Amino acid sequence: MIHQADFLGTRRHPRARLRALIEKDAPVLVPGAFDALSARLVQEAGFDAVYMTGFGTAASLLGRPDVGLATATEMTDNARRIAACVDLPVIADADTGYGNPLNVIRTVRDYETAGVAAIQLEDQVAPKRCGHMAGKEVVSAAEMIAKIEAADAARTDPDLLIIARTDAIAVHGIDEAIDRAHRYAGAGADLLFVEAPTTVEEIRRVAGELREHRLVFNWVEGGRSPALPREELADLGFALILFPIGGLLAATRAMREFYATIRRDGTPTAALDDLPAFDDFTAMMGLDEITQLSERFGH
Repeated sequence: MIHQADFLGTRRHPRARLRALIEKDAPVLVPGAFDALSARLVQEAGFDAVYMTGFGTAASLLGRPDVGLATATEMTDNARRIAACVDLPVIADADTGYGNPLNVIRTVRDYETAGVAAIQLEDQVAPKRCGHMAGKEVVSAAEMIAKIEAADAARTDPDLLIIARTDAIAVHGIDEAIDRAHRYAGAGADLLFVEAPTTVEEIRRVAGELREHRLVFNWVEGGRSPALPREELADLGFALILFPIGGLLAATRAMREFYATIRRDGTPTAALDDLPAFDDFTAMMGLDEITQLSERFGH
């Protein structure tokens, strides 16, 4: 539930909270949200942070796959809407930074203004592809290092976290990916994200050789990486575990079944018992708080 102070924009910024969370021994579990509604559901479920998924943003805004079609403006606007409606740290996908280091500077400042707590940048060639798709290419390590250095210089709030992701495993192998991760940390990244290891051995090697750094594991539902249990990932030392697309997939299945019911029966009656009640839904959206504010200010 969003409190009145939150709607009025007087809540404390959650960036410092995310920094504190990643310093704990237990990993932070971070489900993906593709819009403001799904972010509110993540908050309602009791999680400590939410991840704005680029995959889900492309799907929900454009109805297209995650192949670099979403623009910097579209991604920033989605991040802003999500950050405005929840009292959670928002970790936001920013793809490749949408250009060269100068573009990265603007992207970081726009995301920071939008209210995110962490920004994720990756070393793919633009237009990028989802990290668990085939056919990826990566830029040189030097080019990505310049982007990270620009991102580090651009942030005005030191609590804004920079996540550096490398997709080099699929292109150059595990040795190159680990080497890049070390170099990205040296350039100013706060967390390292080695995307799409395909075996348990690769995951363990990433964790072992980068153990002095804060690490991100992408638990992509149905993706290329083994589905390790939380306990094992915790033992390996991962600081953040992302679950980026499960909410989107679950919503897709539920809506598909609902629309099929109408098509079959002519009405949604058979599906209504499985849906939230109208009044419960409007309450979750904060209608009570809006009503109180309306009464307070005479409208």
